[in-house]
Amino acid sequence: MARQSMREAIVDAAVAQFHAKGYNAAGVKDITDAAGVPKGSFYNHFDSKESLALVALDRYGAGLRTHELAEPGTPPLARLRAHFEFLREETADADFTRGCMFGNFGAEIGDHSETIRAGVRTSLGLWASLIAGALAEAQRAGDLRADLDTERTARFVLNAWEGTLIAARSGRSGEAFEDFFDTVFGTMLTPPPGTS
Repeated sequence: MARQSMREAIVDAAVAQFHAKGYNAAGVKDITDAAGVPKGSFYNHFDSKESLALVALDRYGAGLRTHELAEPGTPPLARLRAHFEFLREETADADFTRGCMFGNFGAEIGDHSETIRAGVRTSLGLWASLIAGALAEAQRAGDLRADLDTERTARFVLNAWEGTLIAARSGRSGEAFEDFFDTVFGTMLTPPPGTS
């Protein structure tokens, strides 16, 4: 097995540290200590903590398995539900102590760093576009109302998810997830009238 590069070790550690502690509380030394590399080596790979945060956002996004939203073989609404069920389980497995890093960064540092704000906006936009694609596919299959604005609905679902994570974390409970799934999949994303 190939040895992980120092840069990759730093990125992996950054994702874990940023997700657990937030942007401001995760210092460069925390990240390099977690990666098991000298602090001085950080600047051989990254210009700043901010530039590392952008790479960490991309890596975190890849871990959300959003690509599965576009994979054929499963009905699109089932894929969408499975996606959010996977994320719910990840949150529960972390004892409701971590939200979405995109949302966390947006709330914590979005007003203080245009670079981070733009990175969060781009990440959320890509995620929403994949959700919208699944919704449009469901419309074409006749599983969703044709008059539903898929892009606006995708953004709403994603915003609702981010709020659900805040409620789950603050309550240290999965109750908010029940509301999300019942409302999104039981009310909003239902077949057109007259279909079974």
